[in-house]
Amino acid sequence: MQGLLILSVLLGAVLGKEDFVGHQVLRISVADEAQVQTVKELEDLEHLQLDFWRGPAQPGSPIDIRVPFPSIQAVKVFLEARDIRYTVMIEDVQSLLDEEQEQMFASQSWARSTNTFNYATYHTLQEIYDFMDLLAAEHPELVSKLQIGSSYEGRPIYVLKFSTGGSNRPAIWIDTGIHSREWVTQASGVWFAKKITQDYGQDPTLTAILDNMDIFLEIVTNPDGFAFTHSKNRLWRKTRSRTSGSTCIGVDPNRNWDAGFGKAGASSNPCSETYRGKFANSEVEVKSIVDFVKDHKNIKAFISIHSYSQLLLYPFGYKKESPADKDELDQVARSAVEALTSLYGTKFKYGSIITTIYQASGGTIDWTYNQGIKYSFTFELRDTGRYGFLLPASQIVPTAQETWLALLTIMEHTLNHPY
Repeated sequence: MQGLLILSVLLGAVLGKEDFVGHQVLRISVADEAQVQTVKELEDLEHLQLDFWRGPAQPGSPIDIRVPFPSIQAVKVFLEARDIRYTVMIEDVQSLLDEEQEQMFASQSWARSTNTFNYATYHTLQEIYDFMDLLAAEHPELVSKLQIGSSYEGRPIYVLKFSTGGSNRPAIWIDTGIHSREWVTQASGVWFAKKITQDYGQDPTLTAILDNMDIFLEIVTNPDGFAFTHSKNRLWRKTRSRTSGSTCIGVDPNRNWDAGFGKAGASSNPCSETYRGKFANSEVEVKSIVDFVKDHKNIKAFISIHSYSQLLLYPFGYKKESPADKDELDQVARSAVEALTSLYGTKFKYGSIITTIYQASGGTIDWTYNQGIKYSFTFELRDTGRYGFLLPASQIVPTAQETWLALLTIMEHTLNHPY
C-alpha cells in the first residue's frame, strides 16, 4: 500500500495534477441570518480561493468550505473573531484523493462485457463510453446510443435510450454528472443502465414502465469537466468553456438554464463556482438537452442527479412561489424517499429547492417544469459531508441501489398518472 501511495504521488507530479495537500474542509454552523451573511462575505474574498461545497443557506443548514492550506489560519481567525462555530470535516483533502487513486489503480481491468464490468469503482470517461457501447451491443432490442451534441472541447455527448418500440412514446429523462466532480452520480448512472437491462422482463414495475414509455439516460452530462477531473483537477465542477474578458474557465451548467436566469442564486463573476454564463443556454452541454427536450415534446418526468447532501428536491429554486403541482410533487418525493430509506436506512430530506437548501437561479428542473414537465426532480445523493464529493468507491453500489428504488417510485407514478 505504501508503494502504491508513493506511485500515486509520483504519477500526480508527472501528470501535473492539481495538489490539495493540507487543504481542509470546514463545516460551519451558522446560528442566525446575520451569521449567514457574514459567511457570504468570505465568498467575495477571492484571494482566499475558497471552494464552497455546500453554500450559505438558511440558519441551521451546515456550510461546507474547502480551504486551501495557505488560507486556513485566516479563515479560522475570521470565524472565531465573529463567534461562528466550525468543525474540521476533512483534515487533509489530498489524503482522500490518494486513497481514491489507489483504489482506482488497484481495480483497473478491461471489461469484455457489462457482466464483468466493475460497478464498485470509479471510471474514466472513455471507460464509461466503452461501457455504453458494450451495453448497446449486448441488448440491441432494448438499448441504443444517441449523440445529442458535442461538448465545448469537441467530445461527443451521448444518451442511452431504453425502448421496447414505438415512436415518440412518453418518456422519462435521467441525467447524472452535470457537475463533473460529483463522481458517485456518473458511477450510479452506469449502474442504473445495467439495472434496466437486467430487470426488464423480470421486475414487473420496470417492465410495465418500459412497455409503455421510453427512458433516456445521460450518464456524463458534462464530459469536458469530467475528463478534467481525471486529468488535472479532481474537484472541477463547471464546464470548460472560455469566457471573453476573463482568464477564468467554465460555467456552472446548473445555473445556465432559462429559468430565472441571472436572478439571485447564481454569480455573474466568471471565476465563481456558480458562474451563470453570459446568457441562458450559452453552454452547449445545456443547449443540447434543451434542444432534445423541445424536439421530443413528450417527456413526462425529468430527473437530474447530483451529490452530495441526501436530498430530493422539486421546483422552484429561483423563486419562493410554489409550483402549481406542489402537493403532488411533495407526495411523490415523500414516497420516493421512503422507498430509498427502506434499503439501508439512509435518511433524505425533501422539499422545494428554495425552501430546503437555498435560492438558486437558472437550474435544470425549474426550466423543465416551466416547459410543462410536471415530474421534475433533483437528487443530491450520499453523503452528508463526511466525504462530500470524495465518497469512497465502496459506497457506489449501495448509493445506486437505494437511489434506484426512489427512481422507480417516481417513474411508476409518472406511468400511472398520465397528463
